[in-house]
Amino acid sequence: MSAEEPLFRVVRGVPTAEELAALVGAIVVRSRPAAAPARATASNWARSARPTGTTLSAGPGAWRTAGLPR
Repeated sequence: MSAEEPLFRVVRGVPTAEELAALVGAIVVRSRPAAAPARATASNWARSARPTGTTLSAGPGAWRTAGLPR
């Protein structure tokens, strides 16, 4: 492909500059390799529900103490 050869051409219609810009943007985005998905982290809301400082242990009454405020 030479420098003068277009990457694509419009074969029907008369697109506006904005329509051509949107088309080029879509082609550029689609031609990029897919990025690895970001690792999900807990939100502040979810993190606030977790117990802090102590670990929960199994045993008699554990279900009751797990629900009590610390």
